[in-house]
Amino acid sequence: MDIAPQTEESVEAPVHRRWLGDRQVLKRVVLALLAVLLLPYVLILLYLLPFIHPVSTLMLRDLVLLRGYDRRWVSIDDVAPVLVQSVMMSEDGQYCFHGGVDWGEMRMLLEDTLKGQETRGGSTIPMQTAKNLFLWNSRSFIRKGMELPLAVGSDFVWSKRRLMEIYLNIAEWGPGIYGVEAAAQHHFKVPASKLTRRQASLLAVSLPNPIDRNAGKPGRGLRRLAALIERRAQGSGDYIKCIYD
Repeated sequence: MDIAPQTEESVEAPVHRRWLGDRQVLKRVVLALLAVLLLPYVLILLYLLPFIHPVSTLMLRDLVLLRGYDRRWVSIDDVAPVLVQSVMMSEDGQYCFHGGVDWGEMRMLLEDTLKGQETRGGSTIPMQTAKNLFLWNSRSFIRKGMELPLAVGSDFVWSKRRLMEIYLNIAEWGPGIYGVEAAAQHHFKVPASKLTRRQASLLAVSLPNPIDRNAGKPGRGLRRLAALIERRAQGSGDYIKCIYD
């Protein structure tokens, strides 16, 4: 029985098919990555709608791990203004004046990092909101690089009131405690609309590390820091006009 010799075309055909298959797989991977990268920007547009109550990536994590969480959405109109003032003075004093990123602060942060010095947070409220909604907790340049355009986009699309409303409703204030209403009830047994100036300042200064900083049971250092923020909030005036104009 004679066996026909393989021609050059018959050898190249499987190789060509494999190359086409690999190319299709690569194309699908690239499209999937683009979809993941673009999804947050689609959600930013969706979250313009006031009846949509976004959840954070930490909330989703708690759901996946079957921990559950406490979050009760509340309109910014039902949040005591002293809480908004305290959070702005503690977290982002230039909130009403920047476009999502405080570039002067970011430049100083980068210079300190390059010098090997200990750095401050440098995150604005829009940056923290973008991180909480779409990204993950870490101190990496990759996450920060993704965070910046999301913060600028959020600040551009949403009003300052809507952005603050979303931030206050997704911020973490303790293990499984998300949003200012759940935080006020958990720590002080009052609704967010009834927070006193001291309670508001304690909640505000606990935000950078709500797991270790317990607003309901503050130590001496936390009380001292809260007193400072309380004084700043009382004189906030022009700094909060974008929320209460």
